[in-house]
Amino acid sequence: MTQIIDRRLNGKNKSAVNRRRFIERFKGQIRQAASEAIHGRSIQDVQSGETVNIPARDTSEPAFRHGPGGRRTTIYPGNKEFVAGDRLPRPDGGAGGAGGSEASDTGEGVDEFVFQLSRDEFLEFFFEDLELPDLVKTELKKSVDMESVRAGYTTDGVPANISVIRSLRGALARRIALRGPYRQEISDAREELSALDAQEEADALAPGRKRELLERIEVLEKKIGAIPFIDTFDLRYNNRTTRPKPATNAVMFCLMDVSGSMDEERKDIAKRFFTLLFLFLNRQYENIEVVFIRHHTSAKEVDEENFFYARETGGTVVSSALHLMREVIAERYPTSDWNIYGAQASDGDNWGDDSSVCRDILAQQIMPMMQYFAYIEIRAERHQSLWVEYESVKDTYKNFAMQEIQGYGDIYPVFRKLLEKRTQ
Repeated sequence: MTQIIDRRLNGKNKSAVNRRRFIERFKGQIRQAASEAIHGRSIQDVQSGETVNIPARDTSEPAFRHGPGGRRTTIYPGNKEFVAGDRLPRPDGGAGGAGGSEASDTGEGVDEFVFQLSRDEFLEFFFEDLELPDLVKTELKKSVDMESVRAGYTTDGVPANISVIRSLRGALARRIALRGPYRQEISDAREELSALDAQEEADALAPGRKRELLERIEVLEKKIGAIPFIDTFDLRYNNRTTRPKPATNAVMFCLMDVSGSMDEERKDIAKRFFTLLFLFLNRQYENIEVVFIRHHTSAKEVDEENFFYARETGGTVVSSALHLMREVIAERYPTSDWNIYGAQASDGDNWGDDSSVCRDILAQQIMPMMQYFAYIEIRAERHQSLWVEYESVKDTYKNFAMQEIQGYGDIYPVFRKLLEKRTQ
């Protein structure tokens, strides 16, 4: 049987269907290979594609082959141990009956199949089992693109836009409407002819009337035949118009403690976590903005460079960042138009009397406006008052989550824990 396998490159999506079928068929092997690749790369490079290796034996194509058929008896020379019906024991040490683990100078190794995942395909496996808990997107009307949509039919247009079915349907309706009165007259005339045939011998005027009816029927049939099959009046053209394309938008607030206790390693861990969260939100929304708020004793909105790399000294007042976040939301991001997310990174240090203030701001002013808020505590020696106060917020709001990170190896597991899918 002839086997035809499409091995063409995926240029301009020519083999997109075959590629998707391949990914679905070997999803388990690709997922495992992608998972291994994740552990071996920097999280900052997570949005690029990946080359994965699959054992060639796992990519074999199924095929039908003609067997010998029937029952066959084979006699092998040198048999002194077995008779018909005996079961042969499995050879020790693997294939070929060569027992032990010694090296062999024969045989061939199994090649690996190299498969290149695109950026979108890799991120699909990366975020496959994650979701935003209780995600409810706000419907927005922010028009960033225009899309072409169907808008019925029009009587004017270019030949390429003719709707054949709609035009023929109109032509058929027109012919039926125009032929109706003529056919009714023809039917009445033929009924009268039948009546005249019955009384032709008794009525001397019947032959003249018959000629008139026959001439009338002939004229009506010519009128019916003159009705055109299709007329310019029947032509209909597909009409399209442009309209604003609705987009779902989100804003992500990144809050980070930059006091003296937050060293460069802690900041780098926070940056990697924020990067993961941004990549994930970017797959959920068409438009996403990021607001960076850094704080020590006072808070300030900055750009990404200053957020992660500028150095500060001094104490820590976390409530200053929450106050600024609330003000920015009120000024620029109304809840009716934006899906609001927040992520806060800290080492847990805070001025003692300020932690209860943070709890009140979060619980009473910020959380009612949030889709989701995640708090991570990085390499804290012990949980302090801020963690304790935030636990009460966690108990009140299901869209508030908190975890601690001790090192780089905890970043992705904690991220998955915060956004794991919830079973119903």
